[in-house]
Amino acid sequence: MTTPTAAADDAESAVRKPRVRMSGSQRREQLVDVGRKLFAAKGYEAVSVEEIASKAEVSKPVIYEHFGGKEGLYAVIVDREVTSLIATIMEALAPTGHPRELLENAALGMLTYIEDSTDGFRILVRDSAPGTVPGSFASTIQDIADKVEGRLAFEFGSRGYSKKLAPMYAQMLVGMVSLTGQWWVDVRKPRKEEVAAHLVNLAWNGLGHLDPKPAIHKK
Repeated sequence: MTTPTAAADDAESAVRKPRVRMSGSQRREQLVDVGRKLFAAKGYEAVSVEEIASKAEVSKPVIYEHFGGKEGLYAVIVDREVTSLIATIMEALAPTGHPRELLENAALGMLTYIEDSTDGFRILVRDSAPGTVPGSFASTIQDIADKVEGRLAFEFGSRGYSKKLAPMYAQMLVGMVSLTGQWWVDVRKPRKEEVAAHLVNLAWNGLGHLDPKPAIHKK
């Protein structure tokens, strides 16, 4: 028999946690958000469908209905993050008046993405899940390097340098920025503008001509 106290507790609980019916698109976005947090914190292998369902307060069949399982959810998340990262970098690589500004924008673009989408970046740099998107971060970085190569080839040609060197320099520059980003995502010091300034300082001046106190050159 239910006591008055228990009944009151049940009523209070119902007030605190009302059931909200979501549309299909809203539920899908909720599951993506929950999955992103879990995959970023624990990695693909350590997260189960049961845990995702529990955090989202849904039954397991709901996840299968929307994504076909954990693999499908992971693939959607990775695809979104890859698209977001490439869009951020490509916006940063828009034509500028000076090559150094291009480097500054690219470095800041990567660090801004890491700052704004930390969970997504953590997922991208982890080992890919079996049967989903192999080498997602490596292939994304290669795509970015290809775009940088085109810009470098133009700059090299306009300055009398060999365009054949552009692919190598693109790999160097993008690799330097991406590895620094993987370090910075955990330490978050110094601030991103200062990190970008030092990256460009190294790339632009070389180790033999480092400025002691580099700064981003504003327009």
